[in-house]
Amino acid sequence: MATYTTEIASDKLVSDNPIHQRLLKAYIAAKPMVKGDLLEVGCGEGRGVAELLDAVDSYLGLDKIQEVVDKLQAKYPNVSFRQAVIPPFANIPSDSFDTVVSFQVIEHIEKDRLFLEEIYRVLKPGGKAIISTPNIRHTLSRNPWHIREYTSNQLKALCEGIFDQVIAMGIGGNQKVWEYHEANRKSVNKILRFDVLNLQHKLPAAVLRWPYEVLNRMNRNKLHKQQGNAVTDISHEDYLLVDHPDKGLDLFYVLEKKR
Repeated sequence: MATYTTEIASDKLVSDNPIHQRLLKAYIAAKPMVKGDLLEVGCGEGRGVAELLDAVDSYLGLDKIQEVVDKLQAKYPNVSFRQAVIPPFANIPSDSFDTVVSFQVIEHIEKDRLFLEEIYRVLKPGGKAIISTPNIRHTLSRNPWHIREYTSNQLKALCEGIFDQVIAMGIGGNQKVWEYHEANRKSVNKILRFDVLNLQHKLPAAVLRWPYEVLNRMNRNKLHKQQGNAVTDISHEDYLLVDHPDKGLDLFYVLEKKR
């Protein structure tokens, strides 16, 4: 039986539904923008493969976990998947892809500039990369699985140092989404009031991962029990692509290589 961490968020756990739908929205928002040969960096359990596959000519998915790659390859035999620890993107030639997508990945990457430089390298001239990452303005607590999180301006400055054009947007939501987020914030704050020594920001990430998982899972289950339909009825349609990144729970940037 699969074990799902709160970092992954599963479509098979009801209490994860708002997060799953939020992550799915990035793929749906990207679909009109993708074309040709597509590279997904950090495909995870393949949440977006079915969404994007019919919009492109070829699809290569990279992920660091071999078991995940094997399961995806069995599920999608006509798609290519490869195990890779990135960056760099070893054995991928320059100017190879019309589109690169990478959602909720860069926050896990120690060498984030090299990560973006590699995306730029493998894009064909005229190609686009689409990335998403949490907006730190709306982060509820430290996530020990993340190396860092960005403000919209921090990520924009990093991208503008590499790409020829940066279009900064966000994944926000309607009233239903923000009401859930506010309920989540209040619930998390009730837990954090016991952290009087501010240990979440002082302890090493590796030490925090176990308590983070336990408390986060308990919190999501409690919200499901308290909120009921407010959790189960949220769909990707309730999440909105917004024109300013600061309006988004997630940053959603379109990066272009013109030459």
